[in-house]
Amino acid sequence: MKILFLCHANMCRSPLAEGLLRLIFKEKNIKAVVDSAGFEAYHINESPDERAIQQAKKNGIDISTKKVRLFTKDDFDVFDKIYVMDNLAYRNAVYYARNENDKRKVDYLMNVIKPDTNESVPDPFYRNLEACDETYNILKAACEKIAEGMSKEVLN
Repeated sequence: MKILFLCHANMCRSPLAEGLLRLIFKEKNIKAVVDSAGFEAYHINESPDERAIQQAKKNGIDISTKKVRLFTKDDFDVFDKIYVMDNLAYRNAVYYARNENDKRKVDYLMNVIKPDTNESVPDPFYRNLEACDETYNILKAACEKIAEGMSKEVLN
């Protein structure tokens, strides 16, 4: 399984989700590819936002070597599942989709824990430090659910 997380700039939510899911997969011995990307070129090849790095570090995750990258149409060929953080990321991903198969790969991450709601994961970028805790807890719940689903697939 290959999973991609998408948010606006690949600075906070998506790299945090990437690092978190990698750690969970490692702990559960699940073999998978996990990556993240964004749609804005402002911070290409930079590290994630310092608040995201600190939030990850506080929870035993190192995302400091992650480099911000752009989503490309080729990502549809590489990844089996593409989780978006909000409406804008969903619209952008679907815009780049070349066909229905590409579109079926895209889903809101929140739908993992709240099916069919298409809710957004709160973006801590323009908020206070406590918002990172809220976002992290949501990402953790969703990533644990993804890993749980992967573990069940391996058993079947």
